[in-house]
Order: sequence, then structure tokens, then C-alpha cells
Amino acid sequence: MSVPSDLDIAQAAELRPIRDIIAELGLTEEEIDFYGKYKAKVHLSVLERLPPRENSKYIDVTAITPTPLGEGKTVTTIGLSQGLHYIGKKVMTVIRQPSQGPTFGIKGGAAGGGYAQVVPMEDFNLHLTGDIHAVGAAHNLLAAAIDNRIMREARYSTDYLAKALCPDDEYTPSMRLRLQKLGIESEKPSDLSREDKERMFRLNIDPYSVQWRRVVDISDASLRNTIIGLGASTDGTPRETGYDITVASEIMAALAMCKDLGDLRARMGRIIIGTSETGGQPTVRRPVLPITAEDLNVAGAMTVLLKDAIKPNLMQTLAGSPAFVHCGPFANIAQGNSSIIADRIALRLADYVVTESGFGADCGMEKFMNLKCRVSGLVPNCVVLVCTVRALKMHGGGPTVAPGKPLPAAYTEENLELVEAGLPNLLQHIENALKFGVPVVVAINRFIHDTPAEIELIRERALQTGAEDAVMSDVWANGGEGGAALAEAVVRACDKPSNFRFLYQDEMSIKEKIETVAREIYRAENVSYTPEAEAKIELFTAMGLSNLPLCMAKTHLSFTHDPTLKGTPRGWTLPIVDVRASVGAGFIFPLCGTMRTMPGLPTRPAFTDVDIDLETGQVVGLF
Repeated sequence: MSVPSDLDIAQAAELRPIRDIIAELGLTEEEIDFYGKYKAKVHLSVLERLPPRENSKYIDVTAITPTPLGEGKTVTTIGLSQGLHYIGKKVMTVIRQPSQGPTFGIKGGAAGGGYAQVVPMEDFNLHLTGDIHAVGAAHNLLAAAIDNRIMREARYSTDYLAKALCPDDEYTPSMRLRLQKLGIESEKPSDLSREDKERMFRLNIDPYSVQWRRVVDISDASLRNTIIGLGASTDGTPRETGYDITVASEIMAALAMCKDLGDLRARMGRIIIGTSETGGQPTVRRPVLPITAEDLNVAGAMTVLLKDAIKPNLMQTLAGSPAFVHCGPFANIAQGNSSIIADRIALRLADYVVTESGFGADCGMEKFMNLKCRVSGLVPNCVVLVCTVRALKMHGGGPTVAPGKPLPAAYTEENLELVEAGLPNLLQHIENALKFGVPVVVAINRFIHDTPAEIELIRERALQTGAEDAVMSDVWANGGEGGAALAEAVVRACDKPSNFRFLYQDEMSIKEKIETVAREIYRAENVSYTPEAEAKIELFTAMGLSNLPLCMAKTHLSFTHDPTLKGTPRGWTLPIVDVRASVGAGFIFPLCGTMRTMPGLPTRPAFTDVDIDLETGQVVGLF
């Protein structure tokens, strides 16, 4: 069957006015900010007006280890929601907002595909309501504050800084927090001793310790490493830095983890940008201290820039069922899940809430369970694990594929031996999900060349490993009807008892947490630590941060740290090369190798085909 392009399907859809969806959900117009006819923002006041539904079901969609062939996780997430809607359930989809980097680069958008999409897909993939830009503005405001403070402290005396920062001889709320941090008792700046004034108004930021780079929401490899401050002395202090893509910002991760505006404000203040350096006046002893956004008096302004971005965006699927699109944190250095706020609101509005975790289950699902659910207090009822016949063949040692070239015969002809060889990857992910005490349903995302024997083999092995069911999903070609069987299986699984549990406890040491995840999820035999990682673990423990959960930063292309190792490797050692703290987001992230936080563009980027039809005003060439 020939299926039109994603854009053609989306533009041909008859969308419901967002007002109709709002009314159907039981929301009032006072709780809504409208963004045109088909999208809106929902106020957090809904959380106060509506209690949680007693029997709402919370479903996380994840996948096997990704391959270049694609597994269709977002398609399945949206298709499952459409399938639940098709069988008469009140459902909400909750997914992340895509970055313009992948949209205009190599990956494409994240609105789903075929007849399982969130619409309008052009809005979804391009700006939406400006949340990512708000995150970028807040992030770069902090970056500017850092370099401005370094420059000002180099040029001016402590007395000048004190007068400039407190012109009315009064402390701001941020400064009072700094007083507490330093253990100084003072009613007003003029009461300070010379020593305390030096400690209070000179942050003495060590330029070499600053890890806060700038961000832009475009893939631009030329900005990965830069030198700033060149020129005259008024142009700043020269130092090496660089750019990340906006969705890699700690602010994006914090926005997705916060519970309300007050919590977001506190998280902004806790962001650590670097440390102080020893030095200053000979009579002043300077301990090395973490420097926060609160110390820079900028956390309040950052929160102001995010006051609308904290509200989830309401859209719809092709079936007309409601969908929240909110936040877009990376799935390696951050949690890779949509916001806690969107999930909490959705669970007050629908009987079934379907959300999605980024990358494979060893990345996004593990963080959904250990990070997101730990902070939110929400308990999942079911995990849907997406796989495809051809992806399992690749994990089984199938031939490599090249963009623009026909698939090798191994992926277009029945090959049960190759499927069997790749099945251990799926089965390890099933075993991992079951360790959290949550029922698992396998979704076999159908492609045209899949045979009944291959699908049945996957089903048999999944059931033997403990999955509740393994169901073929045909949502790309048939939308909600193609997801009805999967939806029925998920409903049955959600009715089973959920004995949810975390993989590790808060009071465990940082190393104990790392080694638990490495052993239980990745199946590593050992963990090694560089001297830098050892020093950071000691530092963060001394700072009282060891109680924070982990966000393991590793490749998504393998259970290991090495993206070339497919399947289910055994007998290997996980290297921890560094450990960092995202205190605003609320987690420690160990680095298992180099993490690239600014993608590049391919030779023929996706933006090559994107244009506007000047007669109709419609976007063309977008997937």
C-alpha cells in the first residue's frame, strides 16, 4: 500500500479546533492561553482545581537499542494513543518537543509519522510556542552574567562592587541567600567587615572551572569550541568556551523536572556554573566554593524568562485525541523525558496517559524510572517496548546499511536465524524493565517485508522472557485501527498489579549507584574510574550531593560505552571518565565517554528541501 508523505498526511487532516478539545477535557478558558486555532498552553492552576483520577494508568513507551534502520518509537507512542482512543478509552499523549537541530539536520522531526502523528506537524517541528527559545534566553543570560562578573571583578575594587550591587545599602533576596551560604551575619552591606565584604562581593570565579557554555537551537559544529572576550578590555576576559544545542541545557532538564514555578525558581538558583579560586587580599582566606546562579543574582530573571515555558503545550493526534508537547531534554546527559508537570496534569484529565522515553530502554526508560518517577512520585503501570524485525536482524550481525542505497536482502527476505541472533538485545531490555516491577508489552512495529514466522518468533521469545504480550503494531499505515490490538494488550497489562520499585536507594553512595546501574542494566562486569572522576565523586560527596539520583551519560547505540558493540556484550568494563553535577536539574551525571552536545550538519541537511509555497503559504519539503 502506498502511503503519502508525513507532511501530506498532516496537511490533509481535518483538525479539531483546540477549543473543542479543551471543552472535552473539562478545562476552562481561564486555564488556557491560546496560540492560534490548533494549539494552546495549559495553566498549572489545573493541578490545584482537579484531583488525580483514582485509576488513571501511566504508560511509558521505550525501545530496543537504536539502529540506523529506525524502530519507530514515537510513531508507536502516538499510534498507541490513537489505538486507545479507537477502542473508546480517554487517553492523552505526552511527548517531548523536538529541537530545530535534528529537524533541519539529519534526523528529521519528532511528530511521529504516517498515520500516527501529532498535528499540526509543521508547528510541532518549528518553534511551537517558543519554549526552546525561552530556555536559550535564560541559559545565555546566565552565560553573560558569568563573563560580566569576571570582567567587573578584574576592573573594580571591592568597595565599588559593593556600592554597585547594593546602591541602597540593602541586600537583595539572592544576596541574603549568599550570606547564609558564607555563614555571615549582617543586616546591611555597610555593617560588613573588610574581610566579609571581600568574601561577599567578590565571587572570584575561576575561569578554568566555568562549565557553563552558551547555547543555540541549530546544529552548528563550528561553534563547539570558541574563544570569547577578544578585543579591548571592555569586550571581556578572553577564555575558551563553546556552544551546545539548546535542548542540552541544564535549564531544559530542570524545566522538565520541576513541579511548579516556585520549584523552578529554586532549581535556577541551585545551578552551579563553576567554582571560586583561591587568592584575593593577603589577609583573606578563601576556601574554594561552588558558584551558583543565585550568587550571580540572575536566577530570578532566568525564571521570569521561563514563566510561560513552564506551561505544557496542548495539541492533538491525527485521531483528534489530546496530546501534551512539553520540554525536550537530551537523553544522554539529561533525562530524555517530557515534563513531570505535563504528566501530572494529563493524569488528572485522562484515564490512560502514554508518554515516551528517549533512546533505548537502557537510557530513557532507566532514567524515567530512577529519575523522573523518583522526583514526581508517579508510578507507571506498563512499559511498552518497541522493536522491529529488521532492527533485531542488525543486532544479530546483519549487514550495514547506507543512506540512499537499497536495503540488503537480509532485511527484505525472511531470515529466522538472523532474528534469533538479534533477539538477546530485546530480551535484555525486557528483563531490565521487569526489574522495576512493571508489566511489559512488546510492540513489534511492522514493516512491509516482515513475515509471520519472524513476528511469531519474536512473540514466543518475548513471552518466555516474561512479557505480558508481544503484538504487531501497524499504526504507521493504519493509525488508530492499526494500533487497536496493541492498545487492548496494554489495557490488559495495566490491569495487572504493578510492584514498582527503584533500582537503587537515595542513601547509597555515588559509586554504589553507578555500579548498580552498570551491573543490572548494562551487564558490565566491572567499573573503572579515572583520577578526575574519583576526585569529582569525593568533591560531590563532601558537598552533600551524593543523595542525588544518577543520570548516566553514555552512548545510546549500545548497552556499553562503545557504540560499535551491538547485541548484549558480556565480560566488559564500564569506564567512568568524569562525573558532573546538574544540581538545578537535580542529578549527578557520570560520563561514560565523550558526549557531543552540539550536533553537526550532514552534507545534504534536511533544510535543503524545506521551503514555503508562496501561493498557499504552506510549508513544503518538511519530511
